Amino acid sequence: MKKKDMHAYTYAYESIRDQILNGDFEPHVKLTEEMLAEKLGISRTPIRSAIAKLEQEGLIRNKRIFIPTENDMRHIFQVRMLIEGFAAKYCSSSITEDALNRLKECVEIGFNGTIEDIMQANHAFHQIIVQETKNPMMIDIIDKMQSIIYLFRKTVVWQKRPHLIDEHANIVNAIEDKNGQLAQDLMVEHLKKDLEFSISRIKY
Repeated sequence: MKKKDMHAYTYAYESIRDQILNGDFEPHVKLTEEMLAEKLGISRTPIRSAIAKLEQEGLIRNKRIFIPTENDMRHIFQVRMLIEGFAAKYCSSSITEDALNRLKECVEIGFNGTIEDIMQANHAFHQIIVQETKNPMMIDIIDKMQSIIYLFRKTVVWQKRPHLIDEHANIVNAIEDKNGQLAQDLMVEHLKKDLEFSISRIKY
């Protein structure tokens, strides 16, 4: 993909994703290439690529916005608990000093940053832990879920789920102390709380 095309694709992907998450589209409207190209003022080629990416990530299905049911949400979080719980445990014995320091920075931003900063730090926190497994299959599964994960992340951050950053700090402490079982248990419990909070807040 050429640089110009890449910029158009990135713009299309982020714009469509953000408008979906902000509720700018009617839930069951069909997202056609023609309609989106006209709305964003770009050609259909990057729109097509963006839709394909968002379908891969689970935010669009059959050209329509995917509205997760409670059962869908539980299935998504079950996958995250398995992968991210294992990843936290793995990190306790293998994380690099650089990655550990970046996790600590994410926690610091979580306590002191703006909402936008906290969103980015929350994403980075979970991404660092999964990437530290060096397991391409696990990383790929989580990458393909990023848009739908973003929906839940936005819910817990913007609606200020209690103790969110305290839990991050406890996970980092367990990893630093090389207590793998505790790190895993804390991550799973953390994601369970994200799930229940999201179920209580996301409106259909």
